[in-house]
Amino acid sequence: MTDLKIVAEAGINHNGDINIAKNLISMAYNFGCNYIKFQKKTPDLCVPESQKNITINTPWGYPMKYIDYKKKMEFNENDYKKIDRYATLLGIEWFASVWDIPSLEFMIKFNPPYIKIPSALITNKSLLEKCKESNIPCIISTGMSIQEDIDNAVKILGSNLKYILHTTSSYPTPNIEMNMKKILTLQNLYGKNYKIGFSNHCSDIIYTIQSYILGAEMIEFHITLDRNFPGTDQWASIGPTGLDKIMKHLNNIAIGYGNGNIEVQKSEYPVMEKLRKNNG
Repeated sequence: MTDLKIVAEAGINHNGDINIAKNLISMAYNFGCNYIKFQKKTPDLCVPESQKNITINTPWGYPMKYIDYKKKMEFNENDYKKIDRYATLLGIEWFASVWDIPSLEFMIKFNPPYIKIPSALITNKSLLEKCKESNIPCIISTGMSIQEDIDNAVKILGSNLKYILHTTSSYPTPNIEMNMKKILTLQNLYGKNYKIGFSNHCSDIIYTIQSYILGAEMIEFHITLDRNFPGTDQWASIGPTGLDKIMKHLNNIAIGYGNGNIEVQKSEYPVMEKLRKNNG
């Protein structure tokens, strides 16, 4: 099997609370994930003008303008310093998806192992060029994209790109739209130069397991302390019970994959002695 990397995405499931963020980091570490990932945005740049003044209900229990809600969900530099210290203390690496150039420049200060370009931004030439200039290894997701979009991103990022992840960008993704065989297509198109992985947005855990069997070298999925928590991504996320199942399934698949040789296994010898001894 592949040298698999597991990315547990906290995303915005912390609801702007640094203590929840720390608990998500602990959850990822305790279950053996390789990385914990967040999202970094500059709301004034990322929120469309038509949506900024829309009033919505929020995790804090009262209506708020959408732009104010998005700002409240963002961590500042001091918060990320706390995240950095806590992740370092536990021994798990962290990085973030960046949604604009100021967010990229902000994250570079922490020298992360990767920069993630989310599906929504792989057609943003300026962001891709700045990501390449950073010399930090990049990951892209390919939701909402045709091959031309992926080809253009690959061309810009070049050798700075390390992983290309199959995903479907609906939360949660309907099973019928998971299109898991796209992993094989990406392997055929780009696998000689880049590692291929999978970013899950389905509420079922089976597709994370299937992606590993198909050869995914990085698997990313949202995690949450409780899928009933308020927030747009919680229901498409994996809770502690689901994460435990995922990690056990992946480990058992790796153990049981074997070498493919035609041979008698150690546990078969006494059975063979018993059942074949009178076969002539």
